[in-house]
Amino acid sequence: MYASKQQTNSSHRAMDLALDFLPISQQAALASYPWIGRGNKIEADRAGTDAMRKKMNLVNMRGTIVIGEGEMDEAPMLYINETLGSGNGPEVDIAVDPIEGTTLMSKGQENSLAVIAVGAKGSLLHAPDMYMEKIAVGPRAKGAIDINAPLAENLKSVAKALGKDVRELTIMMQDRPRHEQLMKVVWDHGARVKLFSDVDITGAIATAIDEMDIDLLIGTGGAPEGVISAVALKCLGGDFQGRLVPQSPEEYKRCINMGIKAPEKALYIDEIVKSDDCFFVATGITDGMLLRGINRKEDGFFSTHSFIANGGGLRSYQFIEGNHK
Repeated sequence: MYASKQQTNSSHRAMDLALDFLPISQQAALASYPWIGRGNKIEADRAGTDAMRKKMNLVNMRGTIVIGEGEMDEAPMLYINETLGSGNGPEVDIAVDPIEGTTLMSKGQENSLAVIAVGAKGSLLHAPDMYMEKIAVGPRAKGAIDINAPLAENLKSVAKALGKDVRELTIMMQDRPRHEQLMKVVWDHGARVKLFSDVDITGAIATAIDEMDIDLLIGTGGAPEGVISAVALKCLGGDFQGRLVPQSPEEYKRCINMGIKAPEKALYIDEIVKSDDCFFVATGITDGMLLRGINRKEDGFFSTHSFIANGGGLRSYQFIEGNHK
């Protein structure tokens, strides 16, 4: 599973920084490694955040955090509007989660990873830390989803785009009581459900990688993770739609204050990520369906497994193995 192309030289594109961000996600994952299974997600988050911030400040860029981490978890944050980098180079928006799946990692469970999404300045939706309805597919079903339509209609449309019978589809969703009705619709149509406990970013990416055999992601989860997923799918040529779900008048007002004038409106991938000049980087912390976790070897070195996807029309991705002292 490997695909990449050379990029043309430019000092003004966000995506030219992709390889500079690889060691950032690697170091965040490595800093979190000692906290796997120790039940302290706050300190784990702190370690990952500190490592990520330190590395980002070495990159030749003018970066601004537009989606930080930790507001819901009451953990240390890379603050929204925090500026990072050397002060030279391209201006970029940055969305981060130093540990996506903090609870999983703190319990020694699978599927935790460090993730970063970057786009040209002004291109990423400033999503508040609240719930978002989401629907996502890979490149072959791009244009076949509609978040305003019933799930049954989306199943038929995606199946047609993929050249499958509806009963051959595999639908991924988070294992939560709020999704029980969605599960019933899938089962009533004879399709398969694949449940996960946390980290829907992985599920969104899985729709765009044929070997992972996921046809559609649907459900309600965190809005910041929705933006990060949209960046990844834009790089991979897939499709993503979302809709914010404020749970209180205070959350609704927060949307308005962040420039989202109609929070109930459907958001399409080109509204969430307004430029093709973007990239996504992730490094596994614990083993998962997309990436292997950090492994300490007999020689004292640590191995990492990372994923990079580039936008800009390249629609390329690669898996990268690292070796660290």
